[in-house]
Amino acid sequence: MRKINQFFKKTEKDIRVSYLFSRIVKLIAIQLYSVHVAACIFYYLATTVPAEREGHTWIGSLTLGDQSYINFRNLGFSRRYVTSLYYAIVTMATIGYGDIHAVNTMEMIFVIIYVVFNTILGAYVIGNMSAMIVKGSKTERFRDEMANLTQFMHMHNLSKETRNQIKSHLILQYDHGHPRVCLLEDFPVAVKSKVFLSLYFETVQKVPLFKGCSKKFLNQIAINLKEELFLSGEVILEQGTVVDHIYIISQGFLNEVLIGEDGSEVLISELMPNDLFGEVAALCNILQPYTVRACKPCRLLRLQKQALHTILQLHAEENRNLLINLSEGKHTELGKKILVSEMNHHATKRDSELALGLKHAAYRGDLYSLEDLVNAGADINEKDYDGRTSLHIAASRGHEDIVRFLLGQKVEVNCIDHIGNSPLMEAVKAGHEGVVKLLQENGAILELEDPGSYLCKLAADNNVDVLRRLLQYGVDANCQNYDQRTPLHVAAAKGQLIVVLILIEFGADVVAKDRWGNTPIDEGHRCGNKPLIEILNHARENRK
Repeated sequence: MRKINQFFKKTEKDIRVSYLFSRIVKLIAIQLYSVHVAACIFYYLATTVPAEREGHTWIGSLTLGDQSYINFRNLGFSRRYVTSLYYAIVTMATIGYGDIHAVNTMEMIFVIIYVVFNTILGAYVIGNMSAMIVKGSKTERFRDEMANLTQFMHMHNLSKETRNQIKSHLILQYDHGHPRVCLLEDFPVAVKSKVFLSLYFETVQKVPLFKGCSKKFLNQIAINLKEELFLSGEVILEQGTVVDHIYIISQGFLNEVLIGEDGSEVLISELMPNDLFGEVAALCNILQPYTVRACKPCRLLRLQKQALHTILQLHAEENRNLLINLSEGKHTELGKKILVSEMNHHATKRDSELALGLKHAAYRGDLYSLEDLVNAGADINEKDYDGRTSLHIAASRGHEDIVRFLLGQKVEVNCIDHIGNSPLMEAVKAGHEGVVKLLQENGAILELEDPGSYLCKLAADNNVDVLRRLLQYGVDANCQNYDQRTPLHVAAAKGQLIVVLILIEFGADVVAKDRWGNTPIDEGHRCGNKPLIEILNHARENRK
């Protein structure tokens, strides 16, 4: 039966034989086989009755014309077989002439079963005939595709090897069914994602390269996979070609082979289910180093190179796991070195992009983008070329929600940039009182490397607002620069009346001497500003 079934399958796929003819022959063969089996069972049931009671069987009680079947066991084989076959066919056709009928209980039971079976068989035959008329069966579609492909191959004069490969692939898809995911092409992405996770997540989880990676990362890999079938002996990746995707082995076995210039082959490794190949060429942007060939029919899961790069960008924290897994993998030493170098480059590039994005989000006050970047692995203490962190930028722009979020992430509050400014200093300079209060509540302090020089510069520039705020937040009004000059010395020398008043208000000493022995009053006299001199003298008298 198995060989007959294979013969009909082969005939149906052969476009040289009429599909209608092959199907009709197959259906007739099925009916004849059914009738033969039923005839054998009918005769067997009759033989189970003792010889002295043969009259209580369908064949022992039978009389056709002047021929009696008493002692039927003594009749010829052909006569007995034809009679049983006639009974089975008449019963199958449900014509029921009445000349042959069941006599005992066992025969009645079998007739009931046989009639029900024939009803189902009749429905199957009618269904097949209908399918042939509307040409909607799977085999008919296969034959149409094969005919179209044959016409295409003849038109374009393809080589015999290519023709055989194309035909083999079509037969493989017919025998194993098209990849399951093809049925989901028109479904929403959310539905397809759930199906892909159900089909491929366990396989992805077993891939050595992805060992220890987060579930979110593995989910992204699984929903981007595409299923492909390959025949035994077929080349999946050819040595020296550009690779745009990597493969995970779901079923089957493959070999990695190095092909020499003289055509000789050297076996590099044997690949088994859950192994990965093509990653060296895809990740490192190099030509495929080895030819990968299937040892038997296999099912592979394909991942696009661009999709993998996108997933790695979204999950930069997984680069370390991949590097560790690469060092423990089956790759050659050269392959490991190339991969590790490329992954390090990728990680460095990604860190730079995250740091830049973090600074931009802090500058714009975009809290949602900032949270996403931090969740993606961005370092909140990363400094730019000026030594400024995201907290410096957010504090200078007055974004309280950004500052509050960064403080909740345990950011360093007293980091100093290359100019000598801390985040608190940036907030004070910009006059953002709310940010200043937040920073002070979290342990921020004004750390000026040279407060005397800085305040002297503010006094010389007549920067009243910043000077007042710094003095309000505890900077000493009598701090000195490298010449032991106080901000009051500079303000008096410049004739900055308002600055002088602010400094005196915060306790500036009008008789402090610089390294040349000059006081702010002396500087005021040199300036010649009479109101300024009066203010300084008045302050000296009050000091007494």
